[in-house]
Amino acid sequence: MSSIGAMSTSADELTGIVGFAARFIDSLGEWGVGLFTLAETVFPPIPSEVILPLAGFLTRQGSLSLPLVFVTSTLGAYAGALALYFLGAKVGLERSIRWLSKLPLVEREDFETAEGWFRRHGKSAIFFGRLLPGVRSLISLPAGAEKMHLGTFSIFTIAGSGIWNGALIGLGVLLGKQYSMVEQYSRFLNYAVYAALAVVVAWLVVRYIRRRKTADEPQ
Repeated sequence: MSSIGAMSTSADELTGIVGFAARFIDSLGEWGVGLFTLAETVFPPIPSEVILPLAGFLTRQGSLSLPLVFVTSTLGAYAGALALYFLGAKVGLERSIRWLSKLPLVEREDFETAEGWFRRHGKSAIFFGRLLPGVRSLISLPAGAEKMHLGTFSIFTIAGSGIWNGALIGLGVLLGKQYSMVEQYSRFLNYAVYAALAVVVAWLVVRYIRRRKTADEPQ
């Protein structure tokens, strides 16, 4: 069987959100992984914790290049971070937060948390922030607003993204050795993803309702 055939068979065996991601990557190859990480950087609810282990898993099937998956995923994360960096630099932090906080289930506090992290930790916040869910995407806004040197921002962003992506891809590569676990992997990972998304959405909705009630209370 050719490597492409092996890849398609493995992708077809995966179901749910994992199966959708696998078939998307199957169609676009390594650059599909990069598009996912770009989208995940700009729209944090898209879970890199699912996409990157899956990409690593699929490299074991023979069609994807492991080095190229690592490169494209890191470039995608960097491109998304740059978009937020230039948004902050162009329109300022306050206006950026005001615009982006209008997105569904996105709270101003999320941006203020990233801003506080940046102010406390400075340049190191860019590197370590890339390793922290929630902060990972939004940390680029205050960096741009504060006119952090683009070269420094790029180095820390690429380094942090590379470590995070490499760790998740590596987990998928390890799983890829267990061919008999494909169906089990898909089923239980989907359950975990759906449960995590449900918890996150429920928490965001409750937090939004509570804040609206507080805002409506007479002062």
